[in-house]
Amino acid sequence: MNLLKTTLDNGLTVLARESHTAPVTSFWVWYRVGSRNEKPGITGISHWVEHMLFKGTKRWPRRKLDQAIAREGSYLNAMTWYDFTAFYETLPSNKINLALDIESDRMANSLFDPTEVASERSVIISERQGRENSPLFRLEEKLAETAYHVHPYRHQVIGYQRDLESMTRADLYQHYRTYYTPNNALLAVAGDFNAGEMIRVIERHFEGLAPGPAVPEVKITEPIQQSERRVTVEGAGNTDYLNIAYHIPAATHPDIFPLTVLSVALAGSSGSLIGRGSLTNHTSRLYRAIVTPELAADISASLIPTVDPGLYQLSATVLPGHTTNEVATVILQEIERVQQHPISVAEIEKAKQQARALFAFSSESISGQAFWLGFSEIFASYSWFLRYLQRLEAVTAEDVLRVAQTYLQPENRTVGEYKANHK
Repeated sequence: MNLLKTTLDNGLTVLARESHTAPVTSFWVWYRVGSRNEKPGITGISHWVEHMLFKGTKRWPRRKLDQAIAREGSYLNAMTWYDFTAFYETLPSNKINLALDIESDRMANSLFDPTEVASERSVIISERQGRENSPLFRLEEKLAETAYHVHPYRHQVIGYQRDLESMTRADLYQHYRTYYTPNNALLAVAGDFNAGEMIRVIERHFEGLAPGPAVPEVKITEPIQQSERRVTVEGAGNTDYLNIAYHIPAATHPDIFPLTVLSVALAGSSGSLIGRGSLTNHTSRLYRAIVTPELAADISASLIPTVDPGLYQLSATVLPGHTTNEVATVILQEIERVQQHPISVAEIEKAKQQARALFAFSSESISGQAFWLGFSEIFASYSWFLRYLQRLEAVTAEDVLRVAQTYLQPENRTVGEYKANHK
C-alpha cells in the first residue's frame, strides 16, 4: 500500500492512498466541525452551512456545479455529524481536477446569498419537522438530552427549531469563516493514481488558500453519571420502542476494541464499530433473548467513534402484547450474565470474525477506503484504521469481561422508552 501524508503551509492535512483496483478516485474534504462545536442559540448551524456550500460560488454557481458532475458520470454528496462535516466526490480518476477545483473554491468563496439562506431555512425547518414525525428520532433526542447534561453531544445535528428560526445569515457566514478553513480541514483521497503526483496536484489547488483564525476549543467535559436515568416519550403510533445507553470512552481509548467485541456478541454485526454491514445477528445473545421469543421485532446496537466520550446504545422495537419494561428486563438480565460469566473463547472468536468481515466490507470500495482514511484521522489518526484488525485480534475474554463490568453498570446507563398511544 502506498500512502502518503503531508501538511501544507496553510495547515491543511492531506492523506493520499493508492488503490489500483479500478480507474476511480474518491476525494473527501473533512472539516473538524459538527454539532460538538455548537451551543444553544446556534444548534444545527453546521448542518445548515453544509447545505449552503452546495449553493455555489461565483466560479461554480449551483447549476454549473451539478451539471459538471453529472456530465462526467461522477457523484458528490456531504454529511454532518457530531465531530465533522465532510464533502466528497467519487469520479473517474482522470477527472480528479474537477473535484479539486470545486472543493478548493467553496472552501474559500461560498456566497451565502441572503435569498438562498432564507430559502434553505424553510427547507431545514421542514426537515426538522419531518423528523419529529418519527418516534425513533423523538426518543433519540430525549435520550441524548437525558444522558448528557452539559456536553454538546446532547444536541441533535439537525438542531432545535427555535434556533433554526432565529439564526441569521451573519451567524452562518461567521461559522463558515471560522471552521471551514484549511487549518481546520483534512483531505483524504483514495484511488487509481500515483500518490506523490496526487499530493503535488492537490498543492496546486489548495496551497494558495489563506488559513483561518484559531479554531475555538471545545473544553466542556460531561460529569460522571452517578445513577440510572430514565426518560419516557409519549406520542402517536401503534409501536413502542426501547433505547438503553451507556457512557463509554472516546474512540482513542484502548477499551473501544473489547467494547466492540462485546457489542458484536450481544447484538450481532450491528454492534460493530466499523460500519453497519449486512451480516445477520440471529445468533447474538440479545436476538435469541428478545427477538426469537417474539418480545421484540429487532435488536440493534450503536457504537460510533467520537472525539469525546460517547454513548453505546442498544435499541429494540417492542412487539404488540409486550411492554418496554418487559423487554428492558430481559436485556438487562443478559448484560448481567456477561458481567458474571466470561464469554467463551469460541464466542469471542466468532465476534471477532464478524467484526473483521464488516471491516472488510466497509473498506473494500474506493469510497470506503477514502472515508475511513479521513474519518479515523478526525477522531484519532489514519494509523487507527491501518491497525484496526491487529488491535481487534489482541482482545481477550478477560478484556471483554472487564469492559462489561466497567461500563455496563446501572449507574452509568440511561433508559429511554417511547410509548405509543395506540390511537
